[in-house]
Amino acid sequence: MLWYILKLIIMLPMIGLMAWGALKLAKKMQDKAGIGAGSKSVRIVETTMLSPTLKLAVLEFHGREILVSVSRQGLTRLAEAPARERSEGLPQ
Repeated sequence: MLWYILKLIIMLPMIGLMAWGALKLAKKMQDKAGIGAGSKSVRIVETTMLSPTLKLAVLEFHGREILVSVSRQGLTRLAEAPARERSEGLPQ
């Protein structure tokens, strides 16, 4: 029983460190690949979850805001409007 507790005390922090390291490595690789950085023509303005399988999202594309429904079957465009002015202090 003592051997089991000793292994548990040693292995749990090691597993936690490996998980943390894997997350840090994944973030570093994404930054290196340019994923999530740079100028893009499409930007997600806002998302709202309606149910576990259905979301609403507002996308900005070339000066237009497009409301889409996101489900397992794909995207459906619901509405479109001119883009609003961005307020100062909001993340871009």
